[in-house]
Amino acid sequence: MRVSLEQAIAELKNGGVVAIPTETVYGLAADATNDNALKKIFAIKQRPADHPLIVHIGDMNQVSDWATTFPEVAIKLAEAFWPGPLTLVLPAQPHVSRVVRGDEPTVALRVPNHPVALALLKQGNLSVAAPSANLFTQLSPTTAAHVEAGLGESISVLDGGACHVGIESTIVSVSSNGQWQLLRPGMISEEDIAKVAAITNQAPSTVGADAKQALPKVPGQHALHYSPRTPLLLFKDRQSLIEESEALQAAGWSCAALLIGDGDEVNFQSISLPNAPEKVAELLYSSLHCLDAMKVDRLLVELPPALPSWLAVLDRLSRAGYR
Repeated sequence: MRVSLEQAIAELKNGGVVAIPTETVYGLAADATNDNALKKIFAIKQRPADHPLIVHIGDMNQVSDWATTFPEVAIKLAEAFWPGPLTLVLPAQPHVSRVVRGDEPTVALRVPNHPVALALLKQGNLSVAAPSANLFTQLSPTTAAHVEAGLGESISVLDGGACHVGIESTIVSVSSNGQWQLLRPGMISEEDIAKVAAITNQAPSTVGADAKQALPKVPGQHALHYSPRTPLLLFKDRQSLIEESEALQAAGWSCAALLIGDGDEVNFQSISLPNAPEKVAELLYSSLHCLDAMKVDRLLVELPPALPSWLAVLDRLSRAGYR
């Protein structure tokens, strides 16, 4: 159900949930100060309760409402990349909801770079938690139609057009002493962060099983995530993808492919994207939604090269399918 900006603000203030556009993906938003509303997000998404939510705020002046400290490194990052696809994980104020924090001592904050989202936050005087507006582990939505297809027509959706970044934000934790760690790659790269922070990324101090405990829990860390309903297979090169498609078709299975860059053509349904990280990121989920709707037996995806510029796309694809 499509709603206006005014209707969305009213619904959020009344404890409802609304799917809202951001530059990354559509988020399922609720008032970040209303625990009952926040619990609706988890119920609708079928999301585990111990997974923290990202709080979307209108500007960096609101950070002190949520975090006990705003270290100089974090301020530099906010000044450089907000509004934008960067989430900062900071020590949380005691009053911040445990539902938002997922029982972590930290809170995840970002200022979205989307005119509709910013209008909602500022006109409504709201801060909203807004994980991706989809069922847990499934494909993220980058259009209002994706939200309705995944969550149903009864969900209120504020339509802001197609998302122009297309994949979820980079997540960086910053401790009270200014040390930082990259927790989830995004289109703001680790190199971008390091240039602004002027401090080297700090790796966890422990290894093995304890290493996971050293990192704050944040969205997007689940082993299987961003997945279409159709089983998805990943290939390092075009030739191996073609060989697998031939074997599948010989066995009577239908398939469709997502191809990146130039190469041999395939003799079945496919979508080709240019060899450009930002463009692939923008179109990745919409392309996978389109392929998923074909209802074939298998989706075949050609992976981009293992280069730093492709890290975020590779992260999403590696969690969406199987090699």
